[in-house]
Amino acid sequence: MGYEAVVMGASSGGWKALTTILAVLPADYPLPLVVVQHLHPSQDAYLFERLNDGCALTVREAEEKEAVVPGHVYFAPPNYHLLIEMDRTFSLSIDPRVNFSRPAIDVLFASAAAAYGGGLVGVVLTGANHDGAQGLTTIKANHGLTVVQDPATAQTDYMPRAAIAAVAVDHILPLAAIGPFLAGLIRPA
Repeated sequence: MGYEAVVMGASSGGWKALTTILAVLPADYPLPLVVVQHLHPSQDAYLFERLNDGCALTVREAEEKEAVVPGHVYFAPPNYHLLIEMDRTFSLSIDPRVNFSRPAIDVLFASAAAAYGGGLVGVVLTGANHDGAQGLTTIKANHGLTVVQDPATAQTDYMPRAAIAAVAVDHILPLAAIGPFLAGLIRPA
């Protein structure tokens, strides 16, 4: 199946993991990447700018009603849930926290699974709670591809372990292998 989008979720240790993954993706990567990184509610744009400087793709915060465009990396803004609507535009929500978090990984993953079905790749990275486990289960139920960072390579292994316990994950990969794996998904066989 042809993949149409990648969603990723990270918490504690996520910036390092995301920097490692994004650094290996080519400038012409044809899929959008949509990310929830658990953030402090007053986080400024500095971290996004730093990621943008370290990778070939355009990294930015998602905006309300913005179309999801291939070749971009979108982050949920601090203190907003990020959803992908059926027309593949973004929606922001200030609904209550899920898994003690806003933005929550499960919220993004569930909405993306509905919008992309089997064309979605879901990736759970390092983190200190179980956010992402239910969302990854939803992605799998909608025939998407599921990937989890090998807990042995995670700064905080609770989130990857929770995802592995919740669903029959398609791939458990060390951090250094996730970027090349995602890049390989779009190469012709």
